[in-house]
Amino acid sequence: MKNLVILVSGSGTNLQRIIDTIDNGEIQNAKVSLVVADRECYGLERAKNHHIDHLLIPRGKNFSNELGHVIPKDTDLIVLAGFLSILKPEFCENWTGKIINIHPALLPKFGGKGMWGMHVHNAVIEAGEKESGATVHFVTPGIDEGEPILQKSFEVTAEDTPETIAEKVHHIEYEIFPKAINKVLGNQ
Repeated sequence: MKNLVILVSGSGTNLQRIIDTIDNGEIQNAKVSLVVADRECYGLERAKNHHIDHLLIPRGKNFSNELGHVIPKDTDLIVLAGFLSILKPEFCENWTGKIINIHPALLPKFGGKGMWGMHVHNAVIEAGEKESGATVHFVTPGIDEGEPILQKSFEVTAEDTPETIAEKVHHIEYEIFPKAINKVLGNQ
């Protein structure tokens, strides 16, 4: 059984999707052993509701060091699921190849510092992009610079707003996140 640690900052919808796809067998041979949040959020409540160990480490300059002390040694994969804090380069290097993130755009476009949530979708519209999507990628010291694991796109229409793009991106995230986790765990 592979052990996953999930890092969250918000409502935890991607966390819930991971839990559900483990329960229904879509993600095979895995369990969520720990959920860590960097702020008070509903993601912690979701972990509690599913009897998953969870804790809050307030964001700040010591976050990565504190996180390093609580992650179980037998962790197979750290999954950033709507996690907004930036991890220190040393932490990323210690877990090379074992940390993944989902990003609400087609990297390398619209990645990097400040590119999260609605900021990304606004930038896509302002740039006149004809497509957008989501990317699951490995986490490296460079923000959103890790190798893509899986991407999926959709057409951006003239009628799209940042809100409609966000909704389309969420559907894609729910589809590709479990597939990417299986791929990294060697299940596919």
